[in-house]
Amino acid sequence: MVKIAIFEAMEAIDVSVIISTYNKPEYLEKVLWSYQFQTFKNFEVVIADDGSTSETKTLIDKMSKEVDFHIKHVWQPDDGFQKTKILNKAIVTAKADYLIFTDGDCIARNDFVVTHLTLRQKGYALSGGYFKLSESISKTISLDVIASQDCFKSEWLLQQGQPKSFKMNKLSTSKFKTSLLNTFTPTKATFDGMNVSVWKADVVKTNGFDERMQYGGEDRELGERLMNYGINFKQIRYSAICLHLYHERPYKNEDAFKKNKIIRAETKTLNSKFTKYGIVKPKD
Repeated sequence: MVKIAIFEAMEAIDVSVIISTYNKPEYLEKVLWSYQFQTFKNFEVVIADDGSTSETKTLIDKMSKEVDFHIKHVWQPDDGFQKTKILNKAIVTAKADYLIFTDGDCIARNDFVVTHLTLRQKGYALSGGYFKLSESISKTISLDVIASQDCFKSEWLLQQGQPKSFKMNKLSTSKFKTSLLNTFTPTKATFDGMNVSVWKADVVKTNGFDERMQYGGEDRELGERLMNYGINFKQIRYSAICLHLYHERPYKNEDAFKKNKIIRAETKTLNSKFTKYGIVKPKD
């Protein structure tokens, strides 16, 4: 077990890590522990909680006393899938000028924060990567394994029964190899809420997430408005890595998908840079 220091407030924060969550305290605990072992320390975590029960608050209160980074818990009542709304509230709450967005089921490698910060540029957003874990490994990953970073090693994962695949190259720590893979990957750099970073000012200028949208491309739509605004997206999927813990998606909704598709098509057709349904609402 690793000895944990108590957090002391800092005057300035370099980056705010916004983590979305909903009723998965057992996964959120693992994710929060992964930030305890970051090589870069001057960050805060803002938890965007879309209506979790008191179990999540209890977990956050406990973790706040055990880790040496500051945790802010931004919560709203459960009213179905309203992730865009809580993310906008978290953006407003975030103290730093630079934001990393990720999810409460994504364990961050210890160079996750520093990689985003090192590669950040004005006029750019960074599109990171994630590696999907099997259900059995997702359930058994412990604090000690996160502390040792064994869970980010392909050898350890294969020993635990993770199927071997080309995607294990995402776990490489070779800067030459990851740079090469980032350059030649056919995957387009996009705003994927599991692992993306951007300047807060750019998100605010586009008015954040469109709150009409539910699950299905709601993060991509923000990314498309950012692109229309003139923000370039840089591919770092093999450099900034997190492990995605397995879970079902009971909130998938075909009607929401169709509605979101229409909104995204409108964003593309009109070259929209700003949504009226975001952080700032029009007055009646």
